[in-house]
Amino acid sequence: MLPPISPLVFVYFALASGSAFPQVAQNQQIQVAPPMRQIVSPPQEASAEELEKQGDEYRAQKQHLDAIDYFRAALVKAPQSASLYNKIGISELMLQRPRDAAKDFEQAIKRNPKMADAYNNLGVSEYIRHKNGAAVKQYKKAITIQSDSASFYSNLGAAYFAKKEFEHAAESYTHAVQLDPQIFEHTSRTGIAAQVTSPADRARYDYILAKIYASAGDRDHSLEFLRKAIEDGYKDLNDAYRAPEFADLRKDSRFADVMKQKPPVIPE
Repeated sequence: MLPPISPLVFVYFALASGSAFPQVAQNQQIQVAPPMRQIVSPPQEASAEELEKQGDEYRAQKQHLDAIDYFRAALVKAPQSASLYNKIGISELMLQRPRDAAKDFEQAIKRNPKMADAYNNLGVSEYIRHKNGAAVKQYKKAITIQSDSASFYSNLGAAYFAKKEFEHAAESYTHAVQLDPQIFEHTSRTGIAAQVTSPADRARYDYILAKIYASAGDRDHSLEFLRKAIEDGYKDLNDAYRAPEFADLRKDSRFADVMKQKPPVIPE
């Protein structure tokens, strides 16, 4: 997983690395620090496997420039490795080089057209550059290959949300929650699964998640996001009294307590 992010523009993403990088299909947020480089250059006598392993270690230490050096040295000895190109792309993203990362993910796909992670990560590189239609296309390709990834659906939802296609976003987020009920619990610690460009969009994002969790019978998370929607000033909050998704939640005394927090309307 995860992208940076104008006034209230937050970005989260889940990258997929295949193996060594924690689910980058696990959710991580990019925290950009000044690039650092170790002194030791990749040894020419090392095997591709040894170089890749050292690259993985550097990446785990957030030494992404060194990781790229070692992965590229490994590529010299294993030029058809889709995994190496995918890992290089992830490090490029961590260094905020989405254009370069996209080229590496494309090379990974060229070598392995069935590599779902590479399509997902290419989608991330498009998403970071606000090419949300292209991101949707890549996420869908990833899902076609691997339909059981909550991260892929979460990313797809983020791209739809950025396009303001809120119904499609809700559908994608619903699939994500069905596959991993804790998917947004992860993101709450690492960022927001959408490019949120205004307070109104942020509030809508929270409200959509509240409805999704209510439909799933998860009252705690639904109330949490409903509270956030109120705090962020969601304008159509009265919908919660009518929406069928909240029918069961409305029986919970906590629902009324949360709704009491609704801020007074200030005349324009």
